[in-house]
Amino acid sequence: MHATLLYGDHDIRFEEVPDPVLLTGDDAIVRVVAACVCGSDLWPFRGVTRTSGRIGHEFVGIVEQVGAAVSQVKPGDFVIAPFYVCDMTCVNCRNGFSTSCLQGSWWGGEDRAGHLADGGQGELIRVPLADGTLVVVPGPVDDALVPHLLTLSDVLGTGHHAAVSAGVQTGDTVVVVGDGAVGLCAVLAASRLGAGRIVAMSRHPSRQALAREFGATDIVEERGEDGIRVVRELFDGVGADRVLECVGTEESMRQAFGSTRPGGQVGFVGVPNLNPELKLRPVFSSNVGLRGGVAPVRNYIPELLPEVLDGRLRPGAVFDLELPLAEVAEAYAAMDERRAIKVLLRP
Repeated sequence: MHATLLYGDHDIRFEEVPDPVLLTGDDAIVRVVAACVCGSDLWPFRGVTRTSGRIGHEFVGIVEQVGAAVSQVKPGDFVIAPFYVCDMTCVNCRNGFSTSCLQGSWWGGEDRAGHLADGGQGELIRVPLADGTLVVVPGPVDDALVPHLLTLSDVLGTGHHAAVSAGVQTGDTVVVVGDGAVGLCAVLAASRLGAGRIVAMSRHPSRQALAREFGATDIVEERGEDGIRVVRELFDGVGADRVLECVGTEESMRQAFGSTRPGGQVGFVGVPNLNPELKLRPVFSSNVGLRGGVAPVRNYIPELLPEVLDGRLRPGAVFDLELPLAEVAEAYAAMDERRAIKVLLRP
């Protein structure tokens, strides 16, 4: 089989590696039907965070083998894998935060048994804790549905987490900072939760058009203090009820807090990089709340999947480029250079 490996800055290779095998009774082997590149994959690709080896964490596929202790999935099942491994039985999983699973781990790292995990951008993947990690999709699965299902592995659930963390309710005014796949899914999530007015902050016409398709009512192209000024002018001179931060830089956090009305709430899901700093005095003075973090998408899949299956949610539109998995290096380059919002990869 082949898998994607990161060797260094801008050095992505699709190489032959040994086929995965069942190592514990809780494992499953999944043949990938579709995978993708995440915006968070670009940080190690650019050398901002240092890592090497197997990479990728979003995939859907068909189960080929299961360990003796696996009872919830079986060979032939079409499954969604969230961007992490979890058992869905520990206290943190039951409390709704499976990203903090006491037995959990991350694709490409070591699992709790000390075995090196596969990355998500490969042809076959060993899935630890298969009963908890994987979600079975009722079949048959039409090929056209695959991109929409793939968003449930990360970006749709992450955008939803931003909206939930910010407390979006019917009639709220909402600003979304970030026009990548997560930000666009946050627009969709805010619309789904009944927001009355949604501002997408974007300078790119194609992304603006998709934001409007997903429910945005307004577009703001300005950034920094100008962006804050325009947002406040839209909302009584004070800002929006809820702001969804989907980037993870110091500038985006300043944009988010400056765009929130006193007493409003920021939901943040942008992976913090480049050491963003939060200055507490303005937050204290304005009573703006902050909640969010790494999205427990596995907990959200049962809620969101039925609406993807029946067509109420069509989040797969964030994929504006499709490539063979063997051309994964070009997929990284396209996203790094902002020639694509999100790239779908098929073996």
